Amino acid sequence: MNNDFNQREWREFFLSDIFTKIQRGKRLTKKNQISGDIPYISSSMSNNGIDGFIGNENNIRKFSNCLTIANSGSAGSIFYHNYEFIASDHVTALINENLTKEHYMFLAACLSMIGEKYSFNRELSDTRIKREKIMLPIDDNDLPDWDFMRNYVLEKERSIGQLYPRIKEHVITDNRDLLDMTWDTFTIESIAEITSGADWGKYNRVSGKSPFIGASAVNNGVTDFVDYEGRENNVGSGVIGINRNGSVGHAFYHPYKAYFSGDTRFIEIIGYKGNQHVNQFILTSILKQKDKYAYGYKMGTERIKKQKILLPIRDDGNPDFEFMEQYMKRQENKVISQLKQEEAGH
Repeated sequence: MNNDFNQREWREFFLSDIFTKIQRGKRLTKKNQISGDIPYISSSMSNNGIDGFIGNENNIRKFSNCLTIANSGSAGSIFYHNYEFIASDHVTALINENLTKEHYMFLAACLSMIGEKYSFNRELSDTRIKREKIMLPIDDNDLPDWDFMRNYVLEKERSIGQLYPRIKEHVITDNRDLLDMTWDTFTIESIAEITSGADWGKYNRVSGKSPFIGASAVNNGVTDFVDYEGRENNVGSGVIGINRNGSVGHAFYHPYKAYFSGDTRFIEIIGYKGNQHVNQFILTSILKQKDKYAYGYKMGTERIKKQKILLPIRDDGNPDFEFMEQYMKRQENKVISQLKQEEAGH
Protein backbone atom coordinates (compact mmCIF):
# COMPACT_ATOMS: atom_id res chain seq x y z
CA MET A 1 0.00 0.00 0.00
CA ASN A 2 1.20 3.49 -0.84
CA ASN A 3 1.69 5.34 2.48
CA ASP A 4 2.76 8.63 0.88
CA PHE A 5 0.24 11.21 2.08
CA ASN A 6 0.81 13.53 -0.87
CA GLN A 7 0.34 10.85 -3.51
CA ARG A 8 -3.08 9.70 -2.37
CA GLU A 9 -6.29 10.36 -4.30
CA TRP A 10 -8.95 12.19 -2.30
CA ARG A 11 -12.64 12.99 -2.67
CA GLU A 12 -15.47 14.59 -0.69
CA PHE A 13 -17.90 12.72 1.56
CA PHE A 14 -20.89 13.98 3.53
CA LEU A 15 -20.49 13.57 7.28
CA SER A 16 -23.75 11.64 7.26
CA ASP A 17 -22.07 9.10 4.95
CA ILE A 18 -19.09 8.67 7.28
CA PHE A 19 -20.75 8.58 10.69
CA THR A 20 -23.50 6.08 11.47
CA LYS A 21 -24.81 8.22 14.34
CA ILE A 22 -24.80 12.01 14.65
CA GLN A 23 -26.40 13.06 17.93
CA ARG A 24 -26.41 16.29 19.90
CA GLY A 25 -25.92 16.34 23.66
CA LYS A 26 -28.55 17.52 26.16
CA ARG A 27 -28.87 20.81 28.00
CA LEU A 28 -27.67 20.74 31.60
CA THR A 29 -27.48 24.05 33.46
CA LYS A 30 -24.70 24.78 35.94
CA LYS A 31 -27.09 24.74 38.89
CA ASN A 32 -28.22 21.22 37.96
CA GLN A 33 -24.72 19.79 37.58
CA ILE A 34 -23.65 17.36 40.30
CA SER A 35 -19.94 17.18 41.11
CA GLY A 36 -18.40 13.91 39.96
CA ASP A 37 -15.71 12.20 37.89
CA ILE A 38 -17.21 12.07 34.38
CA PRO A 39 -15.89 14.68 31.89
CA TYR A 40 -18.57 17.15 30.79
CA ILE A 41 -17.93 18.21 27.19
CA SER A 42 -19.14 21.62 26.08
CA SER A 43 -18.11 24.18 23.46
CA SER A 44 -14.73 24.98 25.02
CA MET A 45 -11.81 24.94 22.58
CA SER A 46 -9.30 24.06 25.32
CA ASN A 47 -8.73 20.98 27.51
CA ASN A 48 -10.19 18.67 24.85
CA GLY A 49 -13.55 20.41 25.23
CA ILE A 50 -13.83 19.44 28.91
CA ASP A 51 -15.80 22.09 30.82
CA GLY A 52 -15.80 20.25 34.15
CA PHE A 53 -16.39 16.88 35.83
CA ILE A 54 -19.89 15.85 36.88
CA GLY A 55 -21.79 12.88 38.28
CA ASN A 56 -25.28 13.30 36.81
CA GLU A 57 -27.07 10.09 35.80
CA ASN A 58 -30.52 11.35 34.77
CA ASN A 59 -31.62 13.34 31.71
CA ILE A 60 -28.15 13.26 30.14
CA ARG A 61 -26.46 11.77 27.09
CA LYS A 62 -23.30 9.72 27.59
CA PHE A 63 -20.91 8.77 24.82
CA SER A 64 -17.46 7.25 24.44
CA ASN A 65 -14.95 6.50 21.68
CA CYS A 66 -16.14 9.18 19.27
CA LEU A 67 -15.60 12.74 18.09
CA THR A 68 -17.42 15.84 19.27
CA ILE A 69 -17.93 18.98 17.23
CA ALA A 70 -18.94 22.26 18.88
CA ASN A 71 -22.22 23.69 17.58
CA SER A 72 -21.79 27.14 19.14
CA GLY A 73 -19.24 29.09 21.14
CA SER A 74 -16.02 27.76 19.63
CA ALA A 75 -18.12 26.44 16.75
CA GLY A 76 -16.44 23.74 14.67
CA SER A 77 -13.90 22.74 17.33
CA ILE A 78 -13.23 19.01 17.02
CA PHE A 79 -12.02 16.61 19.73
CA TYR A 80 -11.62 12.85 20.06
CA HIS A 81 -12.69 11.14 23.29
CA ASN A 82 -11.69 7.55 24.00
CA TYR A 83 -13.27 7.76 27.47
CA GLU A 84 -16.85 7.98 28.68
CA PHE A 85 -18.22 11.53 28.82
CA ILE A 86 -21.43 13.52 29.11
CA ALA A 87 -22.22 15.86 26.19
CA SER A 88 -23.84 19.26 26.58
CA ASP A 89 -26.32 20.63 24.07
CA HIS A 90 -23.51 22.79 22.65
CA VAL A 91 -21.75 19.79 21.05
CA THR A 92 -22.68 16.95 18.72
CA ALA A 93 -21.24 13.45 18.93
CA LEU A 94 -20.01 11.93 15.65
CA ILE A 95 -20.02 8.15 15.91
CA ASN A 96 -19.15 5.15 13.78
CA GLU A 97 -18.86 1.94 15.82
CA ASN A 98 -16.56 0.38 13.22
CA LEU A 99 -13.84 3.03 13.57
CA THR A 100 -10.74 2.82 15.75
CA LYS A 101 -8.99 5.58 17.69
CA GLU A 102 -6.60 6.05 14.76
CA HIS A 103 -9.46 6.54 12.31
CA TYR A 104 -11.03 9.16 14.57
CA MET A 105 -7.73 11.01 14.97
CA PHE A 106 -7.33 11.19 11.19
CA LEU A 107 -10.90 12.40 10.76
CA ALA A 108 -10.45 15.03 13.49
CA ALA A 109 -7.50 16.50 11.60
CA CYS A 110 -9.46 16.58 8.34
CA LEU A 111 -12.46 18.19 10.06
CA SER A 112 -10.46 20.87 11.88
CA MET A 113 -10.80 23.40 9.06
CA ILE A 114 -14.59 23.47 9.40
CA GLY A 115 -14.17 25.82 12.36
CA GLU A 116 -12.91 28.62 10.09
CA LYS A 117 -16.39 28.86 8.51
CA TYR A 118 -18.05 29.36 11.87
CA SER A 119 -15.64 31.78 13.57
CA PHE A 120 -17.97 34.75 13.74
CA ASN A 121 -20.86 33.53 15.88
CA ARG A 122 -22.45 31.54 13.04
CA GLU A 123 -23.89 28.49 14.78
CA LEU A 124 -23.18 25.04 13.38
CA SER A 125 -26.73 23.65 13.41
CA ASP A 126 -27.71 19.97 13.20
CA THR A 127 -28.77 20.49 9.58
CA ARG A 128 -25.46 22.15 8.65
CA ILE A 129 -23.49 19.30 10.22
CA LYS A 130 -25.26 16.74 8.07
CA ARG A 131 -24.61 18.85 4.97
CA GLU A 132 -20.93 19.36 5.76
CA LYS A 133 -18.40 17.53 3.61
CA ILE A 134 -14.96 16.18 4.39
CA MET A 135 -12.06 15.35 2.06
CA LEU A 136 -10.72 11.82 2.61
CA PRO A 137 -8.19 9.54 0.87
CA ILE A 138 -9.88 6.87 -1.21
CA ASP A 139 -9.17 3.27 -2.21
CA ASP A 140 -9.54 1.63 -5.62
CA ASN A 141 -13.32 1.52 -5.16
CA ASP A 142 -13.59 5.28 -4.52
CA LEU A 143 -14.44 4.59 -0.86
CA PRO A 144 -12.63 5.97 2.20
CA ASP A 145 -9.31 4.18 2.55
CA TRP A 146 -9.62 3.27 6.22
CA ASP A 147 -6.49 1.09 6.20
CA PHE A 148 -4.35 3.97 4.96
CA MET A 149 -5.80 6.39 7.54
CA ARG A 150 -5.18 4.00 10.43
CA ASN A 151 -1.64 3.11 9.35
CA TYR A 152 -0.78 6.76 8.76
CA VAL A 153 -1.77 7.73 12.31
CA LEU A 154 -0.02 4.69 13.82
CA GLU A 155 3.16 5.69 12.04
CA LYS A 156 2.91 9.25 13.38
CA GLU A 157 2.25 7.96 16.91
CA ARG A 158 5.34 5.76 16.77
CA SER A 159 7.44 8.73 15.67
CA ILE A 160 6.09 10.97 18.44
CA GLY A 161 6.45 8.19 21.03
CA GLN A 162 10.18 8.08 20.33
CA LEU A 163 10.48 11.83 21.07
CA TYR A 164 8.33 12.23 24.18
CA PRO A 165 8.17 10.22 27.43
CA ARG A 166 4.89 8.78 28.69
CA ILE A 167 2.84 11.28 30.72
CA LYS A 168 2.83 10.53 34.44
CA GLU A 169 0.20 11.46 36.98
CA HIS A 170 0.94 14.49 39.18
CA VAL A 171 1.43 14.43 42.94
CA ILE A 172 -1.51 16.35 44.46
CA THR A 173 -1.25 18.26 47.75
CA ASP A 174 -4.45 20.33 47.56
CA ASN A 175 -7.82 18.61 47.07
CA ARG A 176 -10.07 21.66 47.40
CA ASP A 177 -12.69 22.02 44.66
CA LEU A 178 -13.93 25.13 42.86
CA LEU A 179 -16.92 25.45 45.18
CA ASP A 180 -14.61 25.45 48.21
CA MET A 181 -12.95 28.66 47.06
CA THR A 182 -13.70 32.34 47.50
CA TRP A 183 -13.55 34.22 44.18
CA ASP A 184 -12.91 37.80 43.13
CA THR A 185 -12.49 39.78 39.90
CA PHE A 186 -9.10 40.96 38.62
CA THR A 187 -8.13 42.98 35.58
CA ILE A 188 -5.77 41.17 33.25
CA GLU A 189 -3.19 43.97 33.62
CA SER A 190 -3.10 43.36 37.40
CA ILE A 191 -1.85 39.79 36.94
CA ALA A 192 -0.02 39.85 33.60
CA GLU A 193 2.29 41.78 31.30
CA ILE A 194 0.70 42.44 27.90
CA THR A 195 2.69 42.64 24.66
CA SER A 196 1.42 43.58 21.19
CA GLY A 197 2.17 41.47 18.18
CA ALA A 198 3.34 43.07 14.92
CA ASP A 199 2.15 42.81 11.34
CA TRP A 200 4.29 40.67 9.05
CA GLY A 201 2.83 40.27 5.57
CA LYS A 202 2.87 36.80 4.07
CA TYR A 203 4.63 38.13 0.97
CA ASN A 204 7.86 38.90 2.88
CA ARG A 205 7.82 36.33 5.68
CA VAL A 206 10.81 34.04 5.99
CA SER A 207 9.73 30.42 6.03
CA GLY A 208 10.95 28.46 9.03
CA LYS A 209 10.05 26.10 11.88
CA SER A 210 8.63 28.53 14.46
CA PRO A 211 4.83 28.94 14.80
CA PHE A 212 3.30 32.17 13.48
CA ILE A 213 0.24 33.09 15.54
CA GLY A 214 -2.60 34.74 13.61
CA ALA A 215 -6.21 35.60 14.45
CA SER A 216 -7.43 32.04 13.92
CA ALA A 217 -9.89 30.06 16.05
CA VAL A 218 -8.31 26.69 15.19
CA ASN A 219 -4.93 24.92 15.29
CA ASN A 220 -3.98 26.73 18.53
CA GLY A 221 -3.92 29.97 16.52
CA VAL A 222 -1.01 28.79 14.34
CA THR A 223 -1.45 29.98 10.74
CA ASP A 224 2.10 29.67 9.40
CA PHE A 225 5.69 28.68 10.30
CA VAL A 226 8.48 31.26 10.08
CA ASP A 227 12.07 32.12 10.90
CA TYR A 228 11.68 35.17 13.16
CA GLU A 229 15.37 36.17 13.37
CA GLY A 230 15.56 39.94 13.82
CA ARG A 231 11.94 40.13 15.04
CA GLU A 232 12.42 38.76 18.57
CA ASN A 233 10.46 41.63 20.18
CA ASN A 234 7.28 39.97 18.98
CA VAL A 235 8.18 36.47 20.11
CA GLY A 236 6.77 34.88 23.26
CA SER A 237 6.83 31.46 24.93
CA GLY A 238 4.98 30.13 27.94
CA VAL A 239 2.34 32.81 27.31
CA ILE A 240 -1.34 33.15 26.40
CA GLY A 241 -2.11 34.60 22.98
CA ILE A 242 -5.36 36.56 22.53
CA ASN A 243 -6.94 37.49 19.19
CA ARG A 244 -7.72 41.22 18.91
CA ASN A 245 -9.14 40.85 15.40
CA GLY A 246 -10.58 38.12 13.19
CA SER A 247 -11.79 35.43 15.60
CA VAL A 248 -11.89 38.07 18.33
CA GLY A 249 -11.43 36.95 21.92
CA HIS A 250 -10.22 33.45 21.10
CA ALA A 251 -7.16 32.61 23.17
CA PHE A 252 -4.59 29.81 23.38
CA TYR A 253 -1.68 28.82 25.60
CA HIS A 254 1.68 28.62 23.80
CA PRO A 255 4.43 26.71 25.68
CA TYR A 256 6.76 27.05 22.66
CA LYS A 257 8.46 30.09 21.13
CA ALA A 258 6.12 31.70 18.62
CA TYR A 259 5.88 34.92 16.60
CA PHE A 260 2.69 36.90 17.30
CA SER A 261 1.05 38.83 14.47
CA GLY A 262 -0.46 42.32 14.69
CA ASP A 263 -3.91 40.76 15.04
CA THR A 264 -2.89 39.21 18.37
CA ARG A 265 -1.59 40.14 21.80
CA PHE A 266 0.22 37.86 24.22
CA ILE A 267 0.15 37.98 28.00
CA GLU A 268 2.74 36.72 30.46
CA ILE A 269 1.30 35.81 33.87
CA ILE A 270 3.56 37.58 36.37
CA GLY A 271 5.61 34.97 38.20
CA TYR A 272 4.05 32.07 36.31
CA LYS A 273 5.37 32.35 32.77
CA GLY A 274 5.62 28.84 31.35
CA ASN A 275 3.55 27.26 34.12
CA GLN A 276 1.21 25.23 31.95
CA HIS A 277 -1.41 24.54 34.60
CA VAL A 278 -1.74 28.10 35.94
CA ASN A 279 -1.91 29.42 32.38
CA GLN A 280 -4.57 26.89 31.37
CA PHE A 281 -6.72 27.82 34.37
CA ILE A 282 -6.49 31.54 33.58
CA LEU A 283 -7.00 30.81 29.87
CA THR A 284 -10.38 29.24 30.70
CA SER A 285 -11.40 32.38 32.62
CA ILE A 286 -10.38 34.60 29.70
CA LEU A 287 -12.34 32.48 27.21
CA LYS A 288 -15.49 33.01 29.28
CA GLN A 289 -15.39 36.64 28.10
CA LYS A 290 -14.91 36.09 24.37
CA ASP A 291 -18.61 36.26 23.46
CA LYS A 292 -18.50 39.98 24.29
CA TYR A 293 -16.29 40.44 21.24
CA ALA A 294 -18.26 38.37 18.72
CA TYR A 295 -19.70 41.23 16.70
CA GLY A 296 -16.77 43.27 15.37
CA TYR A 297 -15.92 44.61 18.84
CA LYS A 298 -12.12 44.39 18.70
CA MET A 299 -10.09 43.31 21.72
CA GLY A 300 -7.15 45.71 21.61
CA THR A 301 -4.43 46.21 24.21
CA GLU A 302 -6.36 48.72 26.33
CA ARG A 303 -9.45 46.53 26.44
CA ILE A 304 -7.35 43.50 27.35
CA LYS A 305 -5.75 45.48 30.19
CA LYS A 306 -9.15 46.44 31.64
CA GLN A 307 -10.85 43.09 30.98
CA LYS A 308 -11.95 41.55 34.28
CA ILE A 309 -11.78 37.83 34.94
CA LEU A 310 -12.93 35.79 37.93
CA LEU A 311 -10.22 33.97 39.92
CA PRO A 312 -10.02 32.06 43.22
CA ILE A 313 -8.30 34.01 46.01
CA ARG A 314 -6.23 33.39 49.12
CA ASP A 315 -7.07 34.76 52.56
CA ASP A 316 -5.09 37.93 51.75
CA GLY A 317 -7.27 38.64 48.70
CA ASN A 318 -4.59 37.84 46.10
CA PRO A 319 -5.11 35.23 43.36
CA ASP A 320 -4.48 31.70 44.61
CA PHE A 321 -2.17 30.55 41.83
CA GLU A 322 -1.12 27.49 43.83
CA PHE A 323 -4.74 26.28 43.95
CA MET A 324 -5.10 26.91 40.21
CA GLU A 325 -2.06 24.76 39.51
CA GLN A 326 -3.21 21.93 41.78
CA TYR A 327 -6.75 22.01 40.42
CA MET A 328 -5.62 21.69 36.80
CA LYS A 329 -3.19 18.92 37.73
CA ARG A 330 -6.06 17.01 39.34
CA GLN A 331 -8.17 17.37 36.20
CA GLU A 332 -5.24 16.15 34.13
CA ASN A 333 -4.82 13.18 36.47
CA LYS A 334 -8.46 12.22 35.95
CA VAL A 335 -8.03 12.15 32.20
CA ILE A 336 -4.75 10.20 32.46
CA SER A 337 -6.41 7.67 34.77
CA GLN A 338 -9.32 7.22 32.37
CA LEU A 339 -6.95 6.75 29.44
CA LYS A 340 -5.07 4.08 31.38
CA GLN A 341 -8.33 2.29 32.11
CA GLU A 342 -9.22 2.39 28.43
CA GLU A 343 -5.83 0.95 27.50
CA ALA A 344 -6.19 -1.80 30.10
CA GLY A 345 -9.60 -2.65 28.64
CA HIS A 346 -7.99 -3.24 25.26
